[in-house]
Amino acid sequence: MNDQITYLYHNESLSYIDKHFANYIQEISGANEFEIHLAAALVSWSTRTGNVCLDLNRVADKQLFDNRELDPSIDFPKLNEWIEMLTDCRAVGSPGDYKPLILDSQNRLYFYRYWEYEKNIADSIKERIQSHVENINYQKLKEGVNRIFDNADTTEIDMQKLASIFAVLNRFCVISGGPGTGKTTMVAKLLALLIEQAGENELKIILCAPTGKAAASLSETIRTAKTTIHCDDDIKNAMPDDAFTIHRLLKSIPGSPYFRHNKDNPLSADVVVIDEASMVDVALMAKLFTSIRDDARIVLVGDKDQLSSVEAGSALGDICDRETIRGIPKEAAKKLDRFFDKGNTNTSVSPQHIKGMQKHIVVLDKNYRFHKDNGIGGLSRAINNGDYVTGFRMLMDPDDKGIELREVHDHEMLYTALKEKVIQGYSHYLTADDPYQAVSLFNQFKILCALRSGPFGVTHLNQLVQRILQENGLIQIDEHEPDHMYKGRPILITRNDYLLGLFNGDSGIIMPEPGMKNDELTAVFPLKKGETSQVPIHRLPEHETVYAMTIHKSQGSEFNDVLIILPDKYYPILTRELIYTGITRAINSVTIWGKKDILKEAISHKIERTSGLRDSLWGN
Repeated sequence: MNDQITYLYHNESLSYIDKHFANYIQEISGANEFEIHLAAALVSWSTRTGNVCLDLNRVADKQLFDNRELDPSIDFPKLNEWIEMLTDCRAVGSPGDYKPLILDSQNRLYFYRYWEYEKNIADSIKERIQSHVENINYQKLKEGVNRIFDNADTTEIDMQKLASIFAVLNRFCVISGGPGTGKTTMVAKLLALLIEQAGENELKIILCAPTGKAAASLSETIRTAKTTIHCDDDIKNAMPDDAFTIHRLLKSIPGSPYFRHNKDNPLSADVVVIDEASMVDVALMAKLFTSIRDDARIVLVGDKDQLSSVEAGSALGDICDRETIRGIPKEAAKKLDRFFDKGNTNTSVSPQHIKGMQKHIVVLDKNYRFHKDNGIGGLSRAINNGDYVTGFRMLMDPDDKGIELREVHDHEMLYTALKEKVIQGYSHYLTADDPYQAVSLFNQFKILCALRSGPFGVTHLNQLVQRILQENGLIQIDEHEPDHMYKGRPILITRNDYLLGLFNGDSGIIMPEPGMKNDELTAVFPLKKGETSQVPIHRLPEHETVYAMTIHKSQGSEFNDVLIILPDKYYPILTRELIYTGITRAINSVTIWGKKDILKEAISHKIERTSGLRDSLWGN
């Protein structure tokens, strides 16, 4: 092994898996060149860090990892030389080849399986956008949208209405929008329109989401929304309100990354709606798409500006071409809106004048949660645009009590500031005796962290909060009690348990079991309004204390008041998408604790995940 390879393998940024894969490529190809080792190790490293592939254009001729401990003479190869060596390597193929690594024409290097995932997603979408839905009853559709979307405000285009129309007219549609834009409520109305179009024919609709919590939330919203929709009872009765996790829908094969439903054994659905689509990674998205019949509709629902999936890829962002802010052109939206106006007697319309992907993406821009002058809404828009100047001006405005930035420089300052906030935020639920009231009060306030570990991370913050509450007599912890179960302990489920109906992301509280005189403890979880479920603590699936939670895990949740705690130094995980997601969890107020320069750095950085999906769909 030459010196460069030795230095490469001493780099701590590479994991054992990265180095093992590089060795594997060397063994099957017979190539012992440093450049081949480097490319293989970096593809593995790149995928582990959220990218779908390695873009050689970005890394060629750069110094290795900018790691000062390495010999400064070890640089990435020049692009042309690197490409030539990879092209000659037996383990590297071109798109369509069956080789461990695939090098495309744009100098992107993939694991074969990730190249195939991207291709499957792109092929599925392209096939759907090129086909037309037959037998649309435009008169019935027009009557339906005017009845179901009875919007008194006729001065602006109802984008929810247009989103539903486009989802009816096409086999593929993306409905994107921030929190409070009514995405899920709109989906319920879309289901009614689709069922009305089907007439006497049975239409099988499947609702799904990436997590158990998101699926449960989708189910509850649909159940609530369909009671108020202006349609016949038989239409309401035909509307599904049970949502599945994607894994449960596709039926995981234990001990395997594969599913029982796939291209050879597709789902029987005519329509598949995927909520919280931003959380779906490229591998799972590909497996879901290939399991859906070619003649079925796919409706993706989510916030394209929210955090990307934990695993590799940014599928929803790539599909929407987030950087260019795509969506239905305003003029096209106006034409369609005029056709569906109540006073228009024209009974034919063609959406085909909108070309390519653009006619399949609708961005909901009206927020029903945040008024246009609301501080949280304005702040989220500023951060989403990378405008930290406006964001800081809003945060420092003393007249806006709903948003605030407080400089917290060190751990000691954090602990002092936390005392008052914790007692104010959590004392109410801890003094409540009614289980449902306790759960409701607990969800009024939440501490969100960027990190899991470290002095400003979730694990340490939960310990601090617990200590503060115990010192102030609000909780009593028996150190001899197994798992430190105590009255008032909030827990977050971290593993799905379908038998108990508990899902990853569900939160509950440990409380005395109602009617028991010996104060035996049970876990209480919220159900419908005024109702709770009790689960014996010995039956609980994997869980953790949740006074504080990561912003990643908070996706899909809402809290009245949110406290966001930033670390004392910058980490690559700190991006505008992370801050945006944390802020938009709040309904009434959001407070950010941290250094101003750290927040500025976070707002200035976007998530950049390398993939070829955007280019494949948008052709540029």
